[in-house]
Amino acid sequence: MALSSFPFGTAPNGQDVRLYLLGNAGGMVVGVTDLGATLVSCRVPDGRGNYPDVLLGYDGAAGYLSDGYNLGAVVGRCANRIAGARFELAGSSYRLAANDGENSLHSGPHRWTERVWKVASQTDASITFEMLSRKGDQGFPGSVQAQVSYRVTDDMRLEVTLRGIPSEPTIINLTNHAYWNLNGHAAGSVMGHTMELAATSYTPMVGQIPTGEIAQVEGTPYDSRSPRTLGACLDELPGGYDDNWCLETRGRLSRVARLAGDVTGITMELLTDAPGLQVYTADYFDIAQAKGGKHYEAFAGVALETQYYPDAIHHKEFPQPVFTPQRPFSSKTIFAFGTSA
Repeated sequence: MALSSFPFGTAPNGQDVRLYLLGNAGGMVVGVTDLGATLVSCRVPDGRGNYPDVLLGYDGAAGYLSDGYNLGAVVGRCANRIAGARFELAGSSYRLAANDGENSLHSGPHRWTERVWKVASQTDASITFEMLSRKGDQGFPGSVQAQVSYRVTDDMRLEVTLRGIPSEPTIINLTNHAYWNLNGHAAGSVMGHTMELAATSYTPMVGQIPTGEIAQVEGTPYDSRSPRTLGACLDELPGGYDDNWCLETRGRLSRVARLAGDVTGITMELLTDAPGLQVYTADYFDIAQAKGGKHYEAFAGVALETQYYPDAIHHKEFPQPVFTPQRPFSSKTIFAFGTSA
């Protein structure tokens, strides 16, 4: 299909916002907007002639600007939490906004998802957005030239490539915060979905901050090496998952997860080169006006966030998200769709 573009609302500075539709010959269609380089929709075949939208989102820019859940957002400069909203780097101390108790979550206010990104290139099946995060943005040192590329392939894959070129050593930990419901974005709880993770360890946390330990998943609610429903954890973890698993990618693109819808039979395999995966089952959701006027309640979607570990800057034994002009940030994640039939 030819690339289509539509008005999608207005940014806080009055700038027009647009929605872009990418597609393939098999009928897969992905919607992205230049507001935050955000993923808006993802229609995939279920093998029975239907193309449900399996991505949670909003109908226009206004929804994303008031969104507190980062639906489909590119999160930067640092995804997840930094304890105490402060860190030291190269002998200097930096203080961030504390927006999650005493911690910084997803880099605090002035979110990247509130900014209109520039379209750098586009084809019928791909688009690349760029944005300059200026020196000192959100409290971090240096500037970062950020780039996000989305590409739809004919074998039903959505490829997401994140890049960041800093002007000096700084933290860069980018992720896409898409929430998935493979039964359809408004189909209700995902707790019947089956999840499988290729991870033997995770980072135990106290108050959502890692203790520094890397623990084995065996014998814990975090063991999803064999397929199990998301809801299987609820007896031991009533709030569901908001946890980080340690991946063994070693910087190579690897298959790390598989998700399957219990109603549609749609499957999604996750491939990434990132060292960590944060799984969040959205227990706090209460979104009254989502896409199509639908109401998203608790557990309406699951986020599979490929990234560096939470609070890594304070745990030198963790992979470190510190990058330089000579060693820029780059990460690739692939969402590969199919059916269980």
